[in-house]
Amino acid sequence: MKNRRIFLFGSIFLGFIFFLSVIITLFQKQIPIGSKVALVRVEGPIFESKTAVNELKGYLKDKSIKAIVLRVDSPGGGVVAAQEIYAEVLRASAEKKIVVSMGALAASGGYYISAPATKIIANPGTITGSIGVIMEVPNIKGLMDKIGIKSEVIKSGRNKDLASVFRGIGTEERAILQGVMDDVHEQFIKAVADGRKMPVSKVKDFADGRVFSGKQALKLGLVDELGDLEAAIKSAALLAGIQGEPEVVSKKEKTVLHDLLNGSIMEILWKRMPATELKYLYRF
Repeated sequence: MKNRRIFLFGSIFLGFIFFLSVIITLFQKQIPIGSKVALVRVEGPIFESKTAVNELKGYLKDKSIKAIVLRVDSPGGGVVAAQEIYAEVLRASAEKKIVVSMGALAASGGYYISAPATKIIANPGTITGSIGVIMEVPNIKGLMDKIGIKSEVIKSGRNKDLASVFRGIGTEERAILQGVMDDVHEQFIKAVADGRKMPVSKVKDFADGRVFSGKQALKLGLVDELGDLEAAIKSAALLAGIQGEPEVVSKKEKTVLHDLLNGSIMEILWKRMPATELKYLYRF
């Protein structure tokens, strides 16, 4: 009696496994492995690169992901953070199709990270471009003099207190800082020229910090098509050879706490960093 029960339960179990395998096989025929498109969002000022870089790396390793859509809605931000995301987009685009979908704003650093993508799609009214670098140094010397406060500086290098807020920028210092800005600007121009396969001379014609609408950017060759996020997803699927409607995967939506920690609070910190921290003074 006991052996019969064991046999009965074993038969039921094997039958269930067989039924399950048939269902999985049928499901895979309808949605083949590798028919997924990943959606990575870069929204708001670019203060850090870790989140976007890690997402891109993860999707690059995932064999079920055939293409990546990078949704950019950003005014730009820190030079190095944007360059690190740019570098990862460049690496990822060598292995998988990456389509950028530009939201309301994809300017400066927002455009920088978009440049190496396989394709860039913008809305007609997207504000983009702003290919330039800026450094803003507050000068509170007049206020300090008025209230009778003087800053005493002890340094071991003539330019160690470069860009101090407690005095103006001298001729020599201005030349040094202008050299840094020009060098980073050239890096930006080259990144755009390489990504868009344009001569550097052509990029320089409009790389003076001006902004463009998506429609204007299309005429200049800064974007490939006009369309929304859905159009970008469909384009990515088509480029990757995905048949039918792709499955779109993305990380969990950001919480309000996340936005506070990475958005407004970071923006306040950004603006209040000591003037001696030059990395916080210049940005895309």
